[in-house]
Amino acid sequence: MTAEDGQPARVNFRSALRAAFRATLESLAADGGVTISAAEMPGLLEQVRETADAKFGDYSGTMAMALAKRAGKKPRDVAVEIIHRLQAAPGFSDLFEPPGDPVGPGFINVRVKNEALAAAVTRAVADDRLGVAAVALPRTVVVDFSSPNVAKPMHVGHIRSTVIGDAIARILRFRGHHVITDNHLGDWGTQFGMILWGWKHCRDDAGFAADPTAELGRLYRLVRKVADAKPDELAADPVAAALVAKHPAAGREVLAETAKLHEGDPENRALWERFMPVCRAEIDRLYARLHVIFDHTLGESFFQPMLAGVVDDLMARGLARESRGAVGVFLGGEDDPPLLIRKADGAFLYATTDLATIQWRLAHWKPDRILYVVDHRQSGHFEQVFEAARRWGVDGIAGVDLVHVAFGTVLGEDGRPFKTRAGDTVGLEALLDEGVERAAAIVGSGDEGRAGMNDDDRRHVAETVGIGAIKYADLCQNRTTDYVFSFDKMLELKGNTAAYMQYAVARVEGIFTKGGVDREALRNARNGVLVSDPKERALALELLRFGEALEDVETDSRPNVLTAWLYDLAGCYSTFYDALPVLKAEGSERDSRLALCDLTGRVLRKGLDLLGIGTVERM
Repeated sequence: MTAEDGQPARVNFRSALRAAFRATLESLAADGGVTISAAEMPGLLEQVRETADAKFGDYSGTMAMALAKRAGKKPRDVAVEIIHRLQAAPGFSDLFEPPGDPVGPGFINVRVKNEALAAAVTRAVADDRLGVAAVALPRTVVVDFSSPNVAKPMHVGHIRSTVIGDAIARILRFRGHHVITDNHLGDWGTQFGMILWGWKHCRDDAGFAADPTAELGRLYRLVRKVADAKPDELAADPVAAALVAKHPAAGREVLAETAKLHEGDPENRALWERFMPVCRAEIDRLYARLHVIFDHTLGESFFQPMLAGVVDDLMARGLARESRGAVGVFLGGEDDPPLLIRKADGAFLYATTDLATIQWRLAHWKPDRILYVVDHRQSGHFEQVFEAARRWGVDGIAGVDLVHVAFGTVLGEDGRPFKTRAGDTVGLEALLDEGVERAAAIVGSGDEGRAGMNDDDRRHVAETVGIGAIKYADLCQNRTTDYVFSFDKMLELKGNTAAYMQYAVARVEGIFTKGGVDREALRNARNGVLVSDPKERALALELLRFGEALEDVETDSRPNVLTAWLYDLAGCYSTFYDALPVLKAEGSERDSRLALCDLTGRVLRKGLDLLGIGTVERM
């Protein structure tokens, strides 16, 4: 298997093996050996995975056990038949050794040929894509993530959507898909009514002139307490209590200010236009620290002119009707709650905006998939919105995947939602600042670090390590579960942490600095990589599984699959480096091991970059 330049083409061994198994199973079914439907085939091929123990081979297929019962045969007999046919499958013998007898109840173990492995890793060393092939059928994917309410300070609750969405977008883009990212800002809701009311009743002009962001944040927090009028909050805040006493109808007045904004009131619209740049600048500054960039930022206000038309069209089609003065889309029985799209007072809801957004995205971006990276508590909402959109029959919706990429809650070490000691939600900037401060206490603390770092270097490394630690600690979790936030654990230089991964990259960099090796020349030489030692072979094979890990992330939008693989790769590299001489090796052996080190460093860097995490030359 060669590319146009005569070099080995990029190879995904697992994909190649699954293709061989597909041909084998189709042959078996065609000859009447077993019945396999087209719908079943993908699930059977998913059973071709890497082996848990390398002594059994590199990959294993377990489908014989599932097929044996329907064939009326023993699993081992089915496995023997599959093995016999597998060796004749197109391309199999080019890449894989002949399988041995089935193991246990019918495991089919397969080993990559050393010459195929060496050729593929040699190619990867000189490849700007590190041996990872792009997808054969690119899709257009919209990733909707972060989406804060702009009039509120961003807090710890925003970190999950932001970093998970950014990582998914980066990975899909590297895989070869056309990715469109959109930050669907909450820039038109009740939070602006709170700020408008606060501006008119209790603003601090000097405070706004000195720090507009701080003053708007103060107004939001204060007026929220006033509008909610919770006794425990008012007892702790005499200013809010005094405002409630003076304005007992403040809650209704806030809603009235919001309605006036939506109706085009000149004063409220002018204030909104004055406040928006301030709010946007604040969140954009935080995104810059997180190295998160969006292709589009189309907030709720962008879709506001379309909402009346959405309601009218749904009613005209008989999909929505009035109930108690409100308008809803009734998706279930009469006793099931409808998806409300207009309140009795005429105000529109999130669902109305979401339906308008789907309609607009399909018309303008023509996506194959839309991923919504949003808290798991919104699952019911999205189920209703997606079903309503499909029944509505929005142009282009047929065949489009609408996916809620749900995630759990960030918990404190007490097992409750992460809060400050005062009980407030932890601000995102305070969280980032503390991460950087803690990282600064550990980076460059050893003799090696002190010898090579000035103050600017330490600040850069602390920022990279501290923010990387926060992001990685989130991304390495199964996104659907809650996780406990702990600075102490996430900054450790051991275990599955960003600091450990960044340190692994720095260790690789140290080899080339110490040896004075020209890495570009090493790559361009295209000398064959040796895989004669088991540790060389294990590292080469692991490096070539980078594409498999990214493929698995895409399958279920789980970045933790990539973090787990990167951690395994770092461990595999440590085993290799600790056991085998590199700089002290000679001749082709030295070049080969340096090439493996170089590729490891580049893959670790790229993997972290796809997670939105930076790396440093030294720690």
